Amino acid sequence: MSDFVHLHTHSHYSLLDGVAKIKPLVKAAKERGFSALALTDNGSMYGAIEFYQVCKNEGIKPILGFKAYVAPRRMEDKDFEKDKHVFTLILLAETLDGYKNLIQLSSKGHLDGFFNGKPRIDKETIRQHANGVVALSGDIDGEVQQLLKSNDIAKATIVAKEYEDIFGKNNFFLELQDHPAIEGQIDVNTKLIQLSEDAGIPKVVTRDVHYLHTDDAEAQGVLRCISEGWTVYDTQRENFQHVDRSLNTAADIISRFRHVPDAIENTVKISERVSVDISLNDWHFADVDLPPGKSADEHLRDEALCLAPDFYPNMGKEIEDRIEYELDIIKTKGYSPYFICIADVVRYAKANGIVESTRGSAAGSLVSYILGITTVDPIRFRLPFERFLNPFRPSPPDIDTDFADDRRDEMIAYVTEKYGVDKVAQIITFGTMAARASVRDVGRVLGFSYSMCDQVAKLVPQGAQGFPMTLERALKEEPDLKKLYDSNEDVKRLLELAQKVEGCARHTSIHAAGVVISPTPLTDFAPIQRETGGERILTQYSMYDIEAAGVLKNDFLGIRNLSILGKSVEIVEKTTGERVDIYNLPLDDVNTFEMISRVETMGV
Repeated sequence: MSDFVHLHTHSHYSLLDGVAKIKPLVKAAKERGFSALALTDNGSMYGAIEFYQVCKNEGIKPILGFKAYVAPRRMEDKDFEKDKHVFTLILLAETLDGYKNLIQLSSKGHLDGFFNGKPRIDKETIRQHANGVVALSGDIDGEVQQLLKSNDIAKATIVAKEYEDIFGKNNFFLELQDHPAIEGQIDVNTKLIQLSEDAGIPKVVTRDVHYLHTDDAEAQGVLRCISEGWTVYDTQRENFQHVDRSLNTAADIISRFRHVPDAIENTVKISERVSVDISLNDWHFADVDLPPGKSADEHLRDEALCLAPDFYPNMGKEIEDRIEYELDIIKTKGYSPYFICIADVVRYAKANGIVESTRGSAAGSLVSYILGITTVDPIRFRLPFERFLNPFRPSPPDIDTDFADDRRDEMIAYVTEKYGVDKVAQIITFGTMAARASVRDVGRVLGFSYSMCDQVAKLVPQGAQGFPMTLERALKEEPDLKKLYDSNEDVKRLLELAQKVEGCARHTSIHAAGVVISPTPLTDFAPIQRETGGERILTQYSMYDIEAAGVLKNDFLGIRNLSILGKSVEIVEKTTGERVDIYNLPLDDVNTFEMISRVETMGV
């Protein structure tokens, strides 16, 4: 165990307020001798599962938390003049219950308290979810610190005691920050030490880490400028470069806080108290409707055997054996509720005239074909079930359902109504600083001319699908770019800074297809929020993290061609009176094949 533990650390998931990506952050902590590390991003828990898994892989104890924004009044109060300022507070999960409480707090901040760009919570809400949570009083913008800064010692003591009452004795710590360059910080630290002694509230040393190395300070400043729309020449911006927010060593911090050894020791004591064991990749499916007294496995079997004769009137042993074989694997893997859910969704679409199609390896499943999920006969076309699902496949089944894009929202509304508004959400994605975009953004912040930045950005080759171009690769592959980099100091500075911010999360977005349906409220598994500027509910965990947390992703992809197909059916019916059944088209129509062989395929 190291002699000091960082308990106040930001990653690039503190959107445009942190340079460090999760893997390099954890690896750097390990290289610098730390045995534990906290993640405390701004108001959200976007990186929690990724951080947890990377720490476990690296042999470092993960401490999960976030930097909370505490509203000055109730979080529902949203008067600009009275409520625009917020206080900071660091919340850390000590136990699994504490982790679940952090999920509730972050979700409530986003859903109920969001105001002026911040997901805010209030003291009463914190009190309801304080079990298993350790709190630190925050940075210079914490409520206690702000009162001490204005020399209101009496009020600061009252507020500190109030937080101690909320979290319990020895669960609230006064936070001394290692930032002597911040105006008023040294004075506030001195007063915090005195307050700790007078009130009997323990203290702890932190550093507000936003990047790995001291020479990343300029990149951090650039990110803040991108976020606020500033340039490096704007006088109103905080100059981040005079404050060192790097992940420095334990020895470095200890050397400045020898006069308060207990505040250093408490970082280690807190980390030793933390015991959060999250069950990963243990999937939970939607709570599907079942006949009384029947399990999901029994119901799926009944449905399959009941519907099979509709497709195979002379059902022989080959069909029966294949159905039983597939059902056995589905049952063994525990996936019956998933198949029942998807079959219901597809039936709803077809019953309501929403054109639907299923892609991918699910076409190899006879059970899926019989249930109506897929429309391709796997027996006739000799499609193997094992490519879709087999006893040795570790990942869950993935049935890709496509819907007419102009009616996809109806499908999401259907499952939301059926399973509950608190159990259905779309999946978050993160827009990142891509190679060309980072060049343009950094160039604007540095005050370089648009024409120069545009010239440099256009020299960066386009990446291929799934293989995005990086600036490092571009400098190796594009001689003209390398020549400019070597000969022009401005271009060199631009590209070096752009490389540091490249790949950082910039904003949140919505996954094109992903929808999750949980058996109990989603906040039992993951924090949630609203889409930016809208009302749709999103998970705070991205696609892979939400599945690791235990809720399976369902693909509801909106496809324009299916909308066109649906409209085509309507037009044919209006003009000819004939209703075309697109789900039962002949596969041996001579006229169709002759048309295709004449290459008359435009618009088809």
